[in-house]
Amino acid sequence: MTMTGSVLIIDDEPNIRRMMETIHRNAGWKTASAEDGDAGLTRLQAEHFDVVYLDLALGNRDGIDVLREIRLRKPDQVVVILTGHGTVEKAVEAIKLGAFDFLEKDFGKEKILITSRNALERCSLAAENRMLRDRQHRRQELLGNSDSIKAVLEQVAKVAPTNARVLICGESGTGKELIAREIHERSKRSSSPFVKINCAAIPEDLIEAELFGSVKGAYTGSVATRQGKFQEAHGGTLFLDEIGDMSLRVQTKVLRALQEGEVEKVGDNKTIKVDVRVLAATNKDLNEEVTAGRFREDLFFRLSVVPIVSPPLRSHREDIPILIDAFLDAYCAENELPRKTLHPKALEALERYTWPGNVRELRNQVERMVIMSPDNVIQMGDLASEILASRTLAVPLAGTPDREATTLQEAKQELERALILRALEHNEWNITKAAEELGLERTNLHKKLKQYGIAKAP
Repeated sequence: MTMTGSVLIIDDEPNIRRMMETIHRNAGWKTASAEDGDAGLTRLQAEHFDVVYLDLALGNRDGIDVLREIRLRKPDQVVVILTGHGTVEKAVEAIKLGAFDFLEKDFGKEKILITSRNALERCSLAAENRMLRDRQHRRQELLGNSDSIKAVLEQVAKVAPTNARVLICGESGTGKELIAREIHERSKRSSSPFVKINCAAIPEDLIEAELFGSVKGAYTGSVATRQGKFQEAHGGTLFLDEIGDMSLRVQTKVLRALQEGEVEKVGDNKTIKVDVRVLAATNKDLNEEVTAGRFREDLFFRLSVVPIVSPPLRSHREDIPILIDAFLDAYCAENELPRKTLHPKALEALERYTWPGNVRELRNQVERMVIMSPDNVIQMGDLASEILASRTLAVPLAGTPDREATTLQEAKQELERALILRALEHNEWNITKAAEELGLERTNLHKKLKQYGIAKAP
């Protein structure tokens, strides 16, 4: 069966537009046209087209600039360049910018349709890639039925449809990027790019170019003009991960980008307008960083219009079975293995472990167990040594050292007392740090110490 789709022709010559539309319409394609670049961009923003034909010699605007704008707004859009005499060199430049192909304007009907069908195949591949990305996103979605996860999802649902900036705080491995992606996916910008940058992973002398772009020769090793993350995210969302590790100098430039809605490439004084929603994340206490002079207070207030706290896994242990089940599904399918299950004792050990690396550590442990376990039932012996060691930390109920817990309430109290003791010992009996590790308020921890009769040995 002949493949057909939808096509947009952007050309300032009426005869070319009519001919291209007629050829495609007779072959069963849905067609539309625009007489200049601005009209074409407007039409493309309002509707979906499988293939765009773009003339480089437009009257009101250079075709290369229009192509750049298309790449920013719809990175996966398939574009075929139309060229006249003397514009082949420009067509080659367009190919470097991501155009699928180019046609000189002495084309015939068959050549046009062959090019369109080939472009449609590329479009189908792009759609398949989007589907795979969506599947990957669903596999990594925020999971859990605990009150803390429900509270996060409620905050996401409220803030996502707006353009408000969000600061996501929490320990490493708690899923701050997942929260950012969830906000993007539920926003009006979901069809536009989600661009992320880890501010802690890029050297200070390079992060400015990564964020704002650079011109050729702007610094040693800059061999070509390049876009920055702000431009890549135009129309979409920019996620600044580990924002607390950004230098004060770069913070100043980020603040200006947020205030003015424009950026300058390194080595250039030309301003570029950008429409970007910025989400930021950190595992640091930015209030402390501001007090210490390591983070700009004005930038902090700009970023934290809506703060969201990503809870540590130890504070919502009831979600561990749900997370494990999802990870088992994902990794067994990914490695083409039969669906594995956990022995009840192994699950119990995983539920009692404190997970200092949070959900990321749990995910990695499940992947390791799926790959390394020889049987379809993961046994205690398949668990990591640190998880097995944590099982020895159970402590008898306060005041009854020789009696085992016989009710669910007593068992919960026994486990809670054991966790409190371990957190205190781990933090050398520093109450504030132990409370943070347990996910408790300091005053609540004091009440627990009194309840269980816990006191530091003299």
